[in-house]
Amino acid sequence: MNQASEKRRRILIADDETEISSVLSDLLSAKHECETVSSAEEALARLHLCDFDLVISDIMMRGMSGLELVPRVLALAPDTVVILISGVQTIESAIEALRAGAFDYIMKPFDLRHVEAAVERALEHRDLLLAKRHYENFLEKLVEDRTARLDRALASLEESYRATLRALVMALEIRDSETHGHSERVVNFSLRLGRELGLSEEELRALEFGALLHDIGKIGIPDSILRKPSQLSEEEWKRMREHPLLGQQILQGIKFLEGAAKVVGQHHERWDGSGYPKGLRGEEIDIKARIFAVADALDAMMSDRVYRSGQPYELAAAELCRHAGTQFDPRVIEAFRRVPREDWEELNQQSLEAVRDSRNIFSVT
Repeated sequence: MNQASEKRRRILIADDETEISSVLSDLLSAKHECETVSSAEEALARLHLCDFDLVISDIMMRGMSGLELVPRVLALAPDTVVILISGVQTIESAIEALRAGAFDYIMKPFDLRHVEAAVERALEHRDLLLAKRHYENFLEKLVEDRTARLDRALASLEESYRATLRALVMALEIRDSETHGHSERVVNFSLRLGRELGLSEEELRALEFGALLHDIGKIGIPDSILRKPSQLSEEEWKRMREHPLLGQQILQGIKFLEGAAKVVGQHHERWDGSGYPKGLRGEEIDIKARIFAVADALDAMMSDRVYRSGQPYELAAAELCRHAGTQFDPRVIEAFRRVPREDWEELNQQSLEAVRDSRNIFSVT
């Protein structure tokens, strides 16, 4: 006999014939703790107060029947097993008992050895159910713990990516002092628009990296062009316009930057098809690139340059709206207009503080 079966269990016996309940209690008390009641209602009252491993109930009792009792027991105490007893010796009554949720069915007059065997089977069944539930709970907790560790590792890895990319962008922006901090600002502006438009977390991540790296292709543009203090010649301007494709080529093959590469390659395309490098039109342009185009233009207008001061928000916003349907996606402009002015000003201030802190990395002490 296994250890589980040797353990004393609590058994509740419900039968309005006291002789039957006494016989069962005497039989089972040698191994288990037994309690008797004379009705289904009393059985439920006891189950509200105490836990029982097994309920043995007669089917035909005054008041609530044993068949009515079974589902109530299982709803109240799901780990409790039920055996029904009946003097009706038909297959139909046995099937009805099992359909109600009883584990087993014993017919009167019963053989005491059969009763003992049925009780042991029922208790072993309960042990297996509990062991299965505990194992499932253990596996669920194990999966939760490992998922949490994996999520933390992925978050740490993603943050490392961000830190590396930001360091690269800051190094690139040193080549162009006029646009220092531009990438940080357009990232914040783009993400605010992306959330307003309901982008998924995956899309927002791609938008963030694309906005951060949008000018990565300028690595391939000579300083003589990139830092030229005067107007570019036609040939120089043609070379400058190559930087979106250069950037997209740089990012090709980097799996986690696939979405970002579309922003990099298309961020100078225009809604009406007059942009570059491919002259894409309307929804041929990736939604993230369309969002970035608005964020980029907003920052360009509001930021100070050597040759001019930044425009106030009202003028910049009016200019964006004026170009809805030509340079910019009208739906993105609508989203821009829904965002309160205070949000843009707060994002701009956060970007300025981030850039000010980052300059310490490159300062010479």
